[in-house]
Amino acid sequence: MTLTLTVSEEVRTLAPGFSFLLVEARGLVNGPSDEASSALLDEAARRLAERLDGRTPDQDPHIAAWRAAYTAFGAKPSRTRNSAEALARRALADGGLPRINRLVDAYNAVSVARLIPVGGEDLSRVQGAMSLVRAGGDEPFVTMAGGAETVEHPEPGEIVWRDEEGVTCRRWNWRQGPRTRIDDDTTDAFFLLESLAPMTGDELRAAGAELARSLEKLSPGARITVRDPE
Repeated sequence: MTLTLTVSEEVRTLAPGFSFLLVEARGLVNGPSDEASSALLDEAARRLAERLDGRTPDQDPHIAAWRAAYTAFGAKPSRTRNSAEALARRALADGGLPRINRLVDAYNAVSVARLIPVGGEDLSRVQGAMSLVRAGGDEPFVTMAGGAETVEHPEPGEIVWRDEEGVTCRRWNWRQGPRTRIDDDTTDAFFLLESLAPMTGDELRAAGAELARSLEKLSPGARITVRDPE
């Protein structure tokens, strides 16, 4: 069954330059981070440093556009950073990028190298269609607090990704919930690459193609489909 993703008119009005690309992958083989996935992260950190050339991530035009979009829906971008900026800052810090698992490492590497928010979800855990909407404030968001699952709710007007069960990612691409995240046992997943102007469609497609190549190398034989921006 093909996954359906929609973007509400409210979101399109707030961020008219928004686009996304979807990478679906089935028959993946995941597991703990290894030499191959770590190498992707190390190379991504090198490419990031070269791209920024001494600048901070928020000085990159694409990250600046995301900061403006966050401000537009009421978030504070210096406190709740979009996922690409948060990862880039970690890549430049002494501790470097975290190693999560092979699949997460692969999409984090693309996010860092190209300064684009990339997320991944386990397809078997997604309930129905996915949509990017402005929250009403009563939608459930399952998260972790003190080592235990708890339910939070987004702020009214906050931009969230959700499925038919509830919110899967708060503040657009700031915090993913554990319900649908990719773990070591994931075999079918989708990866979402999100862009704003000034990133071009060609740049977005190039990022998706890079992720597809990495997934193919990490999981030979996986069935991977890349959907162009809608």
